[in-house]
Formats: sequence, C-alpha cells, structure tokens
Amino acid sequence: MCGIIGYVGQRPLKEILLNGLKRLEYRGYDSAGIAVQHDGSVSMVKVKGKIRHLERRIASMDLSGTVGIAHTRWATHGEPSDVNAHPHTGCGRRLAIVHNGIIENYQSLRTLLLGRGHKFITETDTEVMAHLVEEHLDDEHNHSLEEAVRLALLEVDGTYGIAVIDARHPGMLVAARRGSPLVLGIGKEDYFIGSDTAAFAEHTRDIIHLNDDELAVLTTDGYVVKTLQDERLNPEVEKITWELDQIEKGGFDHFMLKEIHEQSQTVQDAMRGRVRPESVEVKLGGLQDHQELLVQAKRIIFTSCGTSWHASLIGRRLIEDFVRVPVEVEYASEFRYAQPIFTPDTLLITVSQSGETADTLAALQLAREEGGPALGVVNVVGSTIARETDAGVYLHAGPEIGVASTKAFTSQVTVLGLIALLMARLRGTLSKKKCKGILAEMIRLPGKIRQILDSSDDIERLAEHFDGAGNALYLGRGYSFPVALEGALKLKEISYIHAEGYPAAEMKHGPIALIDDDMPVVILAPGDHIYDKVVSNIEEIRARKGRILAVATEGNDSIAELADWVVYVPKTLDCFYPLLTVIPLQLLAYYVAVRRGCDIDQPRNLAKSVTVE
Repeated sequence: MCGIIGYVGQRPLKEILLNGLKRLEYRGYDSAGIAVQHDGSVSMVKVKGKIRHLERRIASMDLSGTVGIAHTRWATHGEPSDVNAHPHTGCGRRLAIVHNGIIENYQSLRTLLLGRGHKFITETDTEVMAHLVEEHLDDEHNHSLEEAVRLALLEVDGTYGIAVIDARHPGMLVAARRGSPLVLGIGKEDYFIGSDTAAFAEHTRDIIHLNDDELAVLTTDGYVVKTLQDERLNPEVEKITWELDQIEKGGFDHFMLKEIHEQSQTVQDAMRGRVRPESVEVKLGGLQDHQELLVQAKRIIFTSCGTSWHASLIGRRLIEDFVRVPVEVEYASEFRYAQPIFTPDTLLITVSQSGETADTLAALQLAREEGGPALGVVNVVGSTIARETDAGVYLHAGPEIGVASTKAFTSQVTVLGLIALLMARLRGTLSKKKCKGILAEMIRLPGKIRQILDSSDDIERLAEHFDGAGNALYLGRGYSFPVALEGALKLKEISYIHAEGYPAAEMKHGPIALIDDDMPVVILAPGDHIYDKVVSNIEEIRARKGRILAVATEGNDSIAELADWVVYVPKTLDCFYPLLTVIPLQLLAYYVAVRRGCDIDQPRNLAKSVTVE
C-alpha cells in the first residue's frame, strides 16, 4: 500500500527514482509523484494514474540533483487526483514530503495550523504534516530539517513512513517511521530510503530496517539513525537475501502467473533443511530455542487477515488433528478491538506475508501488552512482525509481487504443517510411524503441484464458462472449506466477479436459494474421508440446475457423471489436499481475469501490503 523511494547521491536521479517506483507498483496505487532538490529549490511533479503518465510528464524536464523523493499513493484521505497525489508541500513550497500511513489527529492539527495562517490546497492528512514541519522551520524557530521533522512527529498521532527534503537544506533527506515500514539502503557513496527493499535492490544489498519511532538523516557524507527522543543509535546492517530476478516476470505475462508456477519450488523451499523423514524430525531453526512455548501451550490463537486468515484456518485443523490442542482463528482487524482473554499458557501465532500488515501488528502488540508469548509466520525477512515476535518461521517464498497472494498461501500452509508436526513430536501425540508417513508425503507434494501446473491449459479452457458470470459459489468441507474461501477470494480480487466461499453442508441454510442455471458452483471434492457427504451436496446443486466445476482426485471417473466439468489433482493425505486443490482455483481466477481484460497484478482498489487500518 503506497510506495516510497528516496535517494541521496551523485547518480542520475530521475532514473533511480522512476525505476524505484516501478519496482513498487505491485503495492497498489492510484497516483504518483516526484520531487527533486535542484539549484536551491524543490521541483515537483505529480499525476493521477500510472507511473508511465508521470514518466511522460517529466521526460523532457531537467530533474538533476543530489537529493530526491518519489511516491505512489493509494488514496485514503481525498480522492485520487493530481492535487492529492504526493509529494506535498507547505505554504512556502520549499519543502516536499511523501508519506505512507494515516495521521489520526490531522483534523485538529489542520485547525491549529489554519489559525496560524497556513493555507491548504488538498484533502489529505499528509499535507498537514508538510505544514507542521514547515511551522518548525520558519524564521522564528530556525530549526534544522532534522529537528523540525522530529518536533513535528512528536505532535502526530497515527502511523507514518515519511521522507522529507527541503530547499534550505541541500544534500539532505530526513526519514522516519511509526507503524509503516521504511528501509535504509547503504551504497558505496550514496544512500536510499524505501518502503520496500525492492525499490533499490539493484543498487545495493546492504540495508537497515528502521524501527518504530526512529528517524534517519541521509546526506552525501553519510547517514545517522536516531530515536525521536534524539538518542543516536548504531543499528545493525543486514543483507538482502533474495536475487533481483525474483522480482522480474521471467517470461510470464504477469507476476501472478509466474508466482503460481513457482509453487512447486516454493513449497519445496519451505521444507528445505527442515524435514528429515528418515529420523522423523522436523527442524525449525527459528523455534529451536523456544520449543517450550509449543510444549506448554494449552490454547493457541491465530491472528491474520485475508489469504493469511485462510491459511490459518488450515493451520487450526492441522494442529487440532495432530496435537489435540484447542485453536482459535481471529481476524486481526476484529481481534485488536476485542477484549481477548490471555492466560500464561495461551500462544499467539501471527501469520502475514509482508510482516507489516497494520491490523496484524496491532493484534500482536495487544498480545504483548497482555504479556503473552507470540510467534510469527512471515515471508519478508526483517519485517516488523519478524522482529517483534518472540520467535517464528520464515516462508522462504521469495518476493511476492502480484497483489493477489498465491505462493505465500501454499508456503504458509506448508510451514503451519511443519509447526503442527513439530508440536506433535514434542508432545508425543503422533507416533513415529505416523509422523514418518506424513513427512514422506510432504516431500512428494512439490512434484504433485508440478503435475497440476503442467495441465494448466485444461483450466485455461474452462475459463470461458466463467468469464461472463456475475456471481459464483465455492463449496468445500473439512480441510477444503478454507480452500473454497481462498478460491472465491482470488476470483473476486482479480476478475471482479462476486464470489463466496461456504462450507458445502451450510449451502442448505441459505445460499441454495441463489442456485440456478446461471450460477457456476465450484465444489472441492477430493477423495478424503467426507467425500460421500460432498457428493450429496453436489446432487443438491444438480437438482437446481447449477453449473458445477468439481475439483476431484485422479481416478475418480464417477464424478464426471455429476459435474459439468472436472479438474483432477493427484491423491494425497486429507490434510495436504489444500496444497493441491488451491492450484486449479488460482489458475481459474487468473484465466477468467485475463479473458475479462482486468489488471491482473494490480487489481483496482487493492494494495499488496495493507499498512493502514
């Protein structure tokens, strides 16, 4: 959600900032802008729409300089427009600021600043911050840019990742964060700031993750990191662990399709070095020194959002089946405002691809305030959730660029399966023989995923039966119910077709009223222990002339007599069918969206990392 790139150095500024924005397009945005410190002034251009529109606008402009910032905006306060796009400035037009997040007390600050003679031209909360910094920079106060930003932020309630430049402070960029990620990139003779390492990964591999209430000052001579209380810090320099080609399309038409096809590899990577079936071992290095949390927990709470919430539902069944411990799954956005009951033996597990999801972070902080232990399951190394939990497990899925999550989901389910197996072995709830059989099947899963992907042409042909639908229903039972939810989410995210996931047996309690010969129904019918019950649900749909696409297990020829179309997946254990049956649903959503001419990787109104409430 929104993207920031800032640069201090001697290289061609315009190209670095534009290329950085392009690397951040996947985050979702509706406008873009750039500001460059140049010849004692700040030159600024911003436009509604795509980065290519900004690129055309500035193609012939001289935007040379040593310091610049750029931004992609996802509208919160004020509609998408040229005026509301970032960067924003104050009355004197001498400073420029870009901002991710939401300033909760912007109305009271705006009223205060209006009383002091400031004039506003936008509807945004960010412009308030620009005027607030300007207020501390005026002749009466005569503060440095660093001090002005620090004092302004002490008056702010809410979340922010900001970068500020000012014509009176040549060669300087000031950045700070609270609740919205910012990463400092350290080059040989230049420095970067970004909301994501992807923005500058082609220029440096050395990074520093800013923590909440930290401020960075970048100049051509170096960088300094401080707290908002003006305490100088000595943060650890880390290395980017992924390769640049992981954020390229690699010959695929869209990032989403590339990431769907990567899943045989990413599921394998999630297990790499962690599974030893010959010794019935699961080794999770991130939990090695915290295994007592897994042994002592008498109650587990998952908190997550969107696709991660669906993966958590599967994690719940895995832990309850393998470990026999009660598990709850909470929407983070609801959990943060509830009054949850924590006991010393309650374990919170937060699941997030980005590790920066605002609602999930707030739920985590609530648990920490209650003194409860917390684990994280995240993809992005060094993310806030990874740093603020007691321990956790990385997915190792690599950067996920498509807004509609695919490979992160299957990696999350894989990792949650490993955590469930580790808990079962530590607590003795699964025999060695049973555990060995489960691990042996896990190792076969990447090959089975590849087998499904190799037949993706068959699924592409099915898309013509769905692209004209106004609604769709997805049904599943047991482990398949969360997959039905995820399949429906993928269809509505990228094709804009209204779709709902339901437990198949619940169809009779309302949704069956919707079924007619215009309603496509996707039903998950793998050969698990409740297959016969699902067949009964299929019969109910047929009786009402619903059009049925069944996802079934290879060798089940009889289901072709019940369904209009059948997609087959290889046989596996009941608990692992989600890793196979979700692949056809991802592909179906993709091909339907292609046929409808939708923006696959950047669907309307959506953002990759939701860093505001």
